[in-house]
Amino acid sequence: MDSRERLLTVLNNETPDRLPCQVHGWMNYYLKTYLDGRDQFQAYEYFPGIDWVVYVNPAFSFSSKTQNNWQVKRTYGDRDELGNIVWKEIITTPGGELTLEGGSNAITEWYTKHIIESEQDFELWRRYYPQPDSVDWTPVNEAKRRIGNKGIVRGEYFGYGQGSPWQDFCRLVGTEEAILLTFDKTDWVHEVLGTLLKLKLGVIEKGGEFTQDLVEMGGGAGSSTVISPNLHRDFCLPYDKVQIDAVHAAGSKVVYHLCGGMMPLLDIVVQNGADGLETMTPPAMGGDCDLAVAHKQIGNQMFFVGGFDQNAGFEQGTPQKARELVQACHAARPSGGYICSPSDHFFKGKPENLQAFVDACVDSKYS
Repeated sequence: MDSRERLLTVLNNETPDRLPCQVHGWMNYYLKTYLDGRDQFQAYEYFPGIDWVVYVNPAFSFSSKTQNNWQVKRTYGDRDELGNIVWKEIITTPGGELTLEGGSNAITEWYTKHIIESEQDFELWRRYYPQPDSVDWTPVNEAKRRIGNKGIVRGEYFGYGQGSPWQDFCRLVGTEEAILLTFDKTDWVHEVLGTLLKLKLGVIEKGGEFTQDLVEMGGGAGSSTVISPNLHRDFCLPYDKVQIDAVHAAGSKVVYHLCGGMMPLLDIVVQNGADGLETMTPPAMGGDCDLAVAHKQIGNQMFFVGGFDQNAGFEQGTPQKARELVQACHAARPSGGYICSPSDHFFKGKPENLQAFVDACVDSKYS
């Protein structure tokens, strides 16, 4: 099999010739620090044997009126001795202003003040947040042409990160506040989630036939390390299912993304209709995934992506340790339907550790 055939076999939850492997997206910090500024295509090329899973999203076009109704001005403070810098955004709309505040450094960005702090703020957001007039699949199609049979193209679609309504809601109001609101203003939360879903379905419809091989949905805010199974069942599942069905109808497979805790949710997430589940984060990285148990429980219904402890294997590891971790992952899901991948983004790690990870996957055959 070539890499594309191998990966598409897994997306059908079937058994390829050997264990495929990818990375969970290349972080710019890693590319600049360890790979001399290569882009994601060049980074995959640097590691012989790896299966290319390139992250590319479509482009969205907005009318001038839409853009004029959502004017964003960002200002920055001074950078501190640790390299952190604070920023503030003022969003001006015809109905008033919204404010978003946060910080960033060479590795990541974060929020310190969320954009929605009241029902009135959400109404303003709902009325004026830019909705695209059209969807352009050229970036995705060009990436698929460029990599050919070396792999697949996956990505997100429209929203904040992975793009489920619950994930968006938590990004808009803050995760702790979102959880409290499910108890204090239950009906309003469902109203907001329904509004977010409706907006997303409209953009999916505008997208026509999807050309991404795989679309990522869900989000870490739905993990069992963040919310209870009951909250997931009430505030994630109904909305996820409708959105996933819409993406399937548009022609793409769906992988459901849970950053950390998932074991108490396995019987719930299989109901949302997604084809696969990630990131299978092990306890050593703050998750709870037992890959072998998950395989026995729902492996016949969903393919898996992840499971590799990149802290132990890449950032703090050795080539031998990387190989051992791959072998353990392969043994836990011995019948295929699995892409071995770091369970999260990584920012450090000698390239030889990554090559050992790749080589171990190449050597992991299916009988």
